Amino acid sequence: MEGSALVSDGQRLIIAVDGPSGSGKSSVCRAVATQLGAAYLDTGAMYRAATWYCLAQGVDLDDEQAVAVAVEEVPLKISTDPEHQVIMVGSVDVTDAVRETRISERVSEVATNRAARALLVAAQRRIIDDSGFIVAEGRDITTVVAPDAQVRVLLTASAEARLRRRGLQLGGTETAEALRRQVIDRDTRDSTASNFTEAADGVAVLDSSDLTFQETVDTLTQRVHAVSAEPLSTPSAGASRGESR
Repeated sequence: MEGSALVSDGQRLIIAVDGPSGSGKSSVCRAVATQLGAAYLDTGAMYRAATWYCLAQGVDLDDEQAVAVAVEEVPLKISTDPEHQVIMVGSVDVTDAVRETRISERVSEVATNRAARALLVAAQRRIIDDSGFIVAEGRDITTVVAPDAQVRVLLTASAEARLRRRGLQLGGTETAEALRRQVIDRDTRDSTASNFTEAADGVAVLDSSDLTFQETVDTLTQRVHAVSAEPLSTPSAGASRGESR
């Protein structure tokens, strides 16, 4: 496995990637993790799963305290295998359900709930610490979840490119207005909880607007290889590729 040459036992290599909706974070990061032999964490899927649970339990998403209580109790498990993403809530496989439009249009209500976000950030940090060698992507990975990551990248793209990609991802089934709600409007709401449109100090910008998918993957992979040539730190926890609560 290619990744075995990048890290040795007891070493830690964290690749943190943030960016707006439709920038290609999930597909690019899965491909990079697979190529490098690293674990993969889709933090956005955790917020989606929490939203699914809240709706399934009949929780009023406008009730901040009720949402926080639901998120604290949600029996969430998310795989870190980039080639086989599975998201479970209790005994229910919600891997596909969390991608439904009804979830996409409500997830910001959970993601901007400060108490709920703090709970999920803590869970994300545990997964990262347990993995040691992982590609983690989301909205605030480079600044809040893993600000000490060796590789910190803001993956972005123009609004036109992001809308086009999300439309293709959904198989052309969504109207232009629905796509705008899921991409542009959601970003506007989520930006009240985290800044994922501008790179923080020390975070590299990767604009994929005019890049092919493979070119974007290659650029990020090259950056990881460049950083991995430097001395790596020891993880604060084990290096197993486990699952979170």
